[in-house]
Amino acid sequence: MFCFSRQSVNTFFVLFLCIFGIGLIQFTRLQKLTSSNKLASLKIEREMNSEKMRLRLLKKMPTFGYKNLIADWVYLDFLQYFGDDEIREKTGYSLSPEYFEVILGNDPRFLTAYIGLSTSTSMYAAMPKRSVALMDKSLKSLSPWVPERSYYVWRYKGIDELLFLGNSQAARQSFETAANWANNYSDEQSKQVITISQKTADFLSHNPDSKHAQIASWALVLSNHVDEKTRKIAIEKIEDLGGKVISTPQGNQIKFPKKD
Repeated sequence: MFCFSRQSVNTFFVLFLCIFGIGLIQFTRLQKLTSSNKLASLKIEREMNSEKMRLRLLKKMPTFGYKNLIADWVYLDFLQYFGDDEIREKTGYSLSPEYFEVILGNDPRFLTAYIGLSTSTSMYAAMPKRSVALMDKSLKSLSPWVPERSYYVWRYKGIDELLFLGNSQAARQSFETAANWANNYSDEQSKQVITISQKTADFLSHNPDSKHAQIASWALVLSNHVDEKTRKIAIEKIEDLGGKVISTPQGNQIKFPKKD
């Protein structure tokens, strides 16, 4: 038989009350935190829906001759949207093509916007078909000379077709067109584009599943002065394909695997 003194019973009771009280406080805090997270999620969802409606309105509203201004303004909005990593981890990048439908719909010659389209829509939003469709549509307003160095759009299109759609035939044609358009320029930058684009197209003509072509395409992504997250993805993909990125004072050098 066990005997408990009154002091022992009182001590046990006080201890129980303390544990219960701490648990109750923690539970209350957890409820508040859960409620706060739900409210934050609802707020983010409302803001996303509101932004989607705004972008749809911008696609339909008259521009009164300020198309380029609207394109610039919406591009700045996109940069803010894309750069908010904390919110994008919760919502994803599904609005990316919506921004570029407005941007390129108003100014298809906005060359800087195309790299953002390719990266955000194909890589992060996982919508390469929409990215390529937008480029196809916008390319009808471009020529080898307008805007200057518009051959880059064909390169971005080729990258999306090869790396994200797996359409090596379409990618080969895009890289060949990029080389042809770049051939209208005599500067060193354009000469490099001719060499790299034609070499990538040649890889694909001999082997539609060419690892060398894929590595060369990821190298093009890497050369576009992309954000740190994209840079890490490109390096990881190159290494997965058997290549190696070597950092030098002159920039990144790519070592290709011996076998394609």
